[in-house]
This record gives sequence, C-alpha cells and structure tokens, in this order.
Amino acid sequence: MTEANGTADGDNAESQDGSKKTVFAAMFANLAIAVTKLVAALFTGSSSMLAEGIHSIIDTMNQVFLLIGINRSKRPPDEKHPFGYGSEVYFWSFLVAIFLFALGAGFSILEGIYKLFSSEGGVESPLIALGVLFLAFCFEGYSWTVAFKEFNERRRGRGMLRDFRDMKDPSIFVVLFEDSAACIGILIAAAGISLAWATGIHAFDAIGSILIGILLGVIAVLLAIEVKGLLIGESAEPELYDAVRERIARYDEIDGINEIRTLHLGPNDILLTVSLDFEDDVQAGRIEEIVTRLDAEIRDHQKSIRKIYVEVQSKRGHEEIRARSTPDNGEAEAEA
Repeated sequence: MTEANGTADGDNAESQDGSKKTVFAAMFANLAIAVTKLVAALFTGSSSMLAEGIHSIIDTMNQVFLLIGINRSKRPPDEKHPFGYGSEVYFWSFLVAIFLFALGAGFSILEGIYKLFSSEGGVESPLIALGVLFLAFCFEGYSWTVAFKEFNERRRGRGMLRDFRDMKDPSIFVVLFEDSAACIGILIAAAGISLAWATGIHAFDAIGSILIGILLGVIAVLLAIEVKGLLIGESAEPELYDAVRERIARYDEIDGINEIRTLHLGPNDILLTVSLDFEDDVQAGRIEEIVTRLDAEIRDHQKSIRKIYVEVQSKRGHEEIRARSTPDNGEAEAEA
C-alpha cells in the first residue's frame, strides 16, 4: 500500500478565502440589521420586528460559528488526527442548524403566541417599522448576492437543485439558506405589520412572528439534513470516479480495478482509496513505478484529492477479503 498527500494548498486557500468572504459579508450585514431591527422593535412594539431582530442576532452568531469551523479546519494533521481537521467545519455548521432551530424558531413562535393572547397594544409607528424592514431587506439582499455569486462560481451546471445538493462547502449553502430565510422573514414581518396597521387587528403582527418561527424551524431542519450527510461522510461526485478510472485505464499492466472509494474529509479534502489487480507477469519495480506515476497524475488533475492510498491485490483475493469482512444479511439484521 502506498500513500500520497496532495499539494493543492493554493486551490484550497482560494476556496477558503471565498467561503470567508461570504461569511464575513453575511455577518456584518446581519449585525447591522440586528441592531436596527431591535431598536425599531423597541419603539414600535412589533412582535414580528422583535422576532426578526432575534433572527438577525442568531444569524450573526451562526456566522461566528462558521468562521470558527473554517479556521479550525485548517489545522495540520497530528498524531491524534492523522487525516487533519477538515471535518470541523461540518461540526460547527451542524451547530448552526441546532442553534437556529432551538433559539430562532423557538423564540419567534413563543413571542408570537404570547402577543396573540396578550392584551397589550398593537404596532406603534408602523411606517418606521416598514422603513427599517426595507433597509434590512437591502442588506440581506446584498449578503445573499455575495453568497449566490460564490455558489455560481463553484457549481457544475447540472441544475440548480442538483448543484446545491452536491455542494460540499457548508459555509456557502448555510449562508444561502439563512439569507433566503431572512429575506422571506422580512416579507412576512412587513405583511403582518401592514395588515395590523390597515385593519387594526393586532393579531396579524403576532401571526407574522409565529410564521417567521415556523420558517426558521423548516430551514433549520433542512440545514441539519444537508450537513448530517457531510458530517458522517459523503463520497465524491461520480465525475471524479470516472476521471480516476480514465487515468488507471492508460496502463496496460493493470488487469482491472477491484474497488474505488472516496470520502470527503473536508470541503476541499478528499481521501481516495484504490484497489488494483495487476497482470501476473508485471515485475515489482514496474508496479511501484506505475503506482507512483498514478499518484502524481491523479493529484495533478484532481486538486481536491489530497490523500491517496493504492492497494495492489488480485481480484480473487480482494473478493475473498470483502466476503470475510462483510456480514451476511442475517448477521446484518441481527446487528441492526
């Protein structure tokens, strides 16, 4: 078995710079918006405005979590973590989903329910509230465009939804999720305040707060689902497998590929393991030469592959090992 470490530090740094730019843009926008919304909520007494202010504070804290994850993921491998800390960004992104659900959604719904059954007065100075929401929408829109631009630069043109699901950098899709929710939440708050102002029915403002909480809860669940797959380990895209097979097929001495496996250790850090069956008459020195050249070629053409393990074994031997290490259906059901 041989190992090769990728040298794609330049590409990785460039990608992380784009991620940081996206997160910083969202963080500063949300901080400014949070202060403005909370001040407006204090003067207007709007439940929807208060829910949006809390939402923006939580979004700001979430961006701090993402920055912590990005910075900690750059630490080099050590004895305790030989494959590095790339998965840190997935862990901190999962905390974002939990934080958004527990605090953002929970507070907004409770605040709305409290105001719905409260005898307190309605929204004061609705024009101020609507003006603040307009400014907030502009800030959130700017943050969203920064994140969407970064997303567009990384997408592979396989359709919006497919490219989004295939995105391995949570700092991009988390910000897109949050900013999309923020823009929709602002529209809900504006609708609630406007209806309460126009009809004199103050319940509309409280209902707006509840709807914002439900929106945040849905976004948090979707985020958790997306990040969970990355946290427990996802394989690389099929195109990478095809590219690796194409490189291997150039060597006539290789009789076949027993197995190819990949694992994302981070957004731009892929572990590749390959089991190869060589022709029986190939000399050991030639095998070493081919494996070394394959390492270099794969790393040169697939910059995200940073760790490579090549195992040389016969097809029959590989199948025997897999049969011994894979439990049959009865054992698997018993373990489950």
